[in-house]
Parts: sequence; C-alpha cells; structure tokens
Amino acid sequence: MFLSVIVAAGGAGTRMNLGGSKQLLELGDMPVLAHTAGIFSGHEAVREVIIAIDASDIDRCRAEVVERFELAKVAAIVPGGRSRAASVRSALKRINPAADTVLVHDGARPLFPADLLDAALAELGGQRLDGVVYGVPATDTVKEADAGGIVQGTLDRNRIWLAQTPQIFRREALERAYRAPADVLAQATDDAVLVEQSGGRLKMTMGSYENIKLTTPTDMLIAKKILKSR
Repeated sequence: MFLSVIVAAGGAGTRMNLGGSKQLLELGDMPVLAHTAGIFSGHEAVREVIIAIDASDIDRCRAEVVERFELAKVAAIVPGGRSRAASVRSALKRINPAADTVLVHDGARPLFPADLLDAALAELGGQRLDGVVYGVPATDTVKEADAGGIVQGTLDRNRIWLAQTPQIFRREALERAYRAPADVLAQATDDAVLVEQSGGRLKMTMGSYENIKLTTPTDMLIAKKILKSR
C-alpha cells in the first residue's frame, strides 16, 4: 500500500473571529496544523503528506509548521480553493503517481488518535470497500425538521453516525468521485458524500469523541483540556 495523506487546511476561521487561518493558531506550544500534520508525518504507514492551505498562508505554513517541526513527510504545500472540495482536488493533483490509497483529513482536527489508523487500513485492504469513514454513534435523539423548524419525524438513533475525518479511500474511487460537476463539488461537506454519489461502497468505523473539529473559541478551550489530559 502506498498511502498519501491530504490535509485540507483552507478557510479563514470566520467563526473564530480571526483575520486568517485558524490552523495556524497556537494550541499548546505549537500551531494547530503542526499537531494535525504531525499525526500522519510520524506514522509509519504514511508515505507522504500534502497540505492544502490558503495561498496567502503557504509561506507561514512552510516556516512555522513544516520546517519548524521538521515534518519530513510533507511533500508539498498547495493553494486551497474556494471550497473544501476545491482544496482537496488541488492536493489530489500533487500526490505521488504510485499512491493507491488516499486519506483526507481536516486541518482543524488536531486530536485524532493515531493508533486508530492501522485498523481502518486493514479494513480497507481486507474487504470489498472503496473507503472507510471514521465517526461516532449519535448519543442524542435526532429530529428531522422542515425549513420552518416544524418537526417531521424522529430518526432511529441506533442507525445514525456523526462523520469525522480522516476518511480513507482507494485512489481510483476518490478520483472518480471528483469528476462530479462543479456545483456538486462546491456543495459537498466531506469527501465521503462524493464517493457515495459516484456509487462507492463505504464503511463506518469507530472514531473518537475527542476528535473534535475546531470551529469556535469554545472548541479551542476544549482542545486545550484534552491535550492537557493526555
């Protein structure tokens, strides 16, 4: 297996009330993105890491993340696009031609436990799957409502998973998914939905409730507590 990792680190962090990338905020004693990229740069199964970040942040990323923390497996830093899918597509163009497996991870999820990676890779390799998606089972009652907030029904919580990243795919399945029309790509909230829509067969696997996505200032406080507890 030749595993390439794409870290999607675009976005201006508007809900953080920032003027720039939330992935370059300090979390503990290092930037968020250094935590995230370091998860995979330090894993023996990973052959390369490609980071997609806003073009204006490329030089900072290289200096403050890759060079400062000696992340030798980072093979390229590419400019992100206007949407998440555009950033991933930009990174897909730079992965090694020998890569047969691609993992996509949000740059704003710096707390993914690296020890969960091997089992998912084994699942992908041992079953007729196009991808494996990390997630956690829903613990709350899930209501479906219309645009006006009127409840339309209650979903079966036992069948609901809250998807996370990483998401791991066979390369050909992900590239096929990214041949979708531009409007479909722009609306995609993760890569799994694109692979689903192109006919791919995916399996959910257990992630971690600590694998939070940093979206608001409150998330940063929670992340600091998790890091301290580790």
